[in-house]
Amino acid sequence: MVELTWRKSTHSGSGDQCVEVAALPEGGRAIRDSKNPDGPMLMINRSEFTKFVQGLHG
Repeated sequence: MVELTWRKSTHSGSGDQCVEVAALPEGGRAIRDSKNPDGPMLMINRSEFTKFVQGLHG
């Protein structure tokens, strides 16, 4: 298993009420709740992540 490097947005501030994202080897992304780092994560491919980010920017 590859060790993931998690990061959160610089807009998140100092709180832990956000999501974290990690790059996957094949170009997709893993997403998790920063309050529960050992909990479940959502793994999506590159095109799904692109659509996700585009949706955030409306």
